[in-house]
Amino acid sequence: MTDHYSGPYPANSGRLGAGVDVKPHAYDPAANPELFESVLPRRFVAWVIDVVILAIPLIVAWVFIFALGIVTLGFGWVLFHLMPLVSLLWALFYYGTTLGGSASATIGMRAMDLELRTWYGAPGYFVLGAVRAVVYWISVSVLTPLVLLVGFFNSRGRLLHDILVGTVVINSPARASLLRARQLR
Repeated sequence: MTDHYSGPYPANSGRLGAGVDVKPHAYDPAANPELFESVLPRRFVAWVIDVVILAIPLIVAWVFIFALGIVTLGFGWVLFHLMPLVSLLWALFYYGTTLGGSASATIGMRAMDLELRTWYGAPGYFVLGAVRAVVYWISVSVLTPLVLLVGFFNSRGRLLHDILVGTVVINSPARASLLRARQLR
């Protein structure tokens, strides 16, 4: 008898349809609870740190434009119209470079010993960080901040934008090993 599957890959190779590779979740909260211990509250603190970091250069730019407007008798205030675009580009750059960097975490996430990973375990990259930020802003804007409650109802603590983009925030390896050692005592 021959196999009913006739394709370039074995029947159980983890591939679907036209070459779509299906990868399993890399992080299991039942097998590795230390990766997810107290991640949600530390994510909030990391978010506050990141908002402050994002706001400081924008506040400096606002003050500069205001002073320029006074010196130029109001002509410099036209630059205020560019601030929404500058804010957007600054935020996309910040999230893209930090989440796409070697630490795969924003500055706030690094301060809280957190890392971003794809659901299958790969580190973040620039486009993923920027897209994740956009999806976060859209989901919170459209669905109100109550959308963040999703994190309380799944075992990985993923928020809606994490689920939509395919990411998971976990404890850094150093923190996870410290928590693992504490659990073994």
